[in-house]
Amino acid sequence: MQAPSRVLDNIISLVKAIPNYQQALGIGVGVPGPVDTVHGEMLMATNLPGFEHFPMTRTLEYALNIPCYLDNDANVAGLAEALVGAGKGKQVVYYITQSTGISGALVVNGKIVSGRHGHAGEIGNIVIDRNRQKYNHLNVGAVENEASGVAIGRYGRQFIGDSVKNAKDVFDLAHKGNMEALKIIDRMAYDFAMMCADIAHVCDPDIFIIGGGVTKAADLYFDKMQAYYRTLVHTGMRDMDFVLAELEEPGIIGAAMLPVSYGV
Repeated sequence: MQAPSRVLDNIISLVKAIPNYQQALGIGVGVPGPVDTVHGEMLMATNLPGFEHFPMTRTLEYALNIPCYLDNDANVAGLAEALVGAGKGKQVVYYITQSTGISGALVVNGKIVSGRHGHAGEIGNIVIDRNRQKYNHLNVGAVENEASGVAIGRYGRQFIGDSVKNAKDVFDLAHKGNMEALKIIDRMAYDFAMMCADIAHVCDPDIFIIGGGVTKAADLYFDKMQAYYRTLVHTGMRDMDFVLAELEEPGIIGAAMLPVSYGV
């Protein structure tokens, strides 16, 4: 049996174990990668072999006789924050997750904007400085390679030494006043602000909501990042609200809210 079938069989079994599951108005699923929301398929499945173009929603609907909706995991997290989290009551919300990588979600009037190819919000490939190094499949100077948790750890090893294993080590050193660690965080704050400025000039959201593991060290860079942002945008855009995500499990909550977003 293919891996997707095994996974979906497990999901189907879990749903059927819920008392009165047939009364549900719909099922929402969040997955790591761009999604064709019309056909309910993943367009890319880097860490889920076999899931690319697998008919996920059709399989679930056939087995459960309930409408099913599929979207990217960052999108569903953003949806939750927009509807019941830090962005509640706002018309245009931009959610960014800054963790191992960087991704985002644009939510307008309570609905996710996925785009023609399902790649809306895949902001990790935005170039913030083309005079950087080439690391992987992303563009030279892509913000994910410069301001993510992985990037912070990489710069820590480069400028501090092999004793640095990850971003947390850099943050710990910064809290102790290590100058190299502080420089790494300062550059990350500027790069992140540059990305936000690029996004803001396209969609001018009411609010930016920032989540993800890197924000555990927000005391080291969040205010600095906002100060840089104000130097990179038009005068009338400098009153942007930046807030930290509120929800503990936005991905789970947002996936459950997908049917609501689609008007079920």
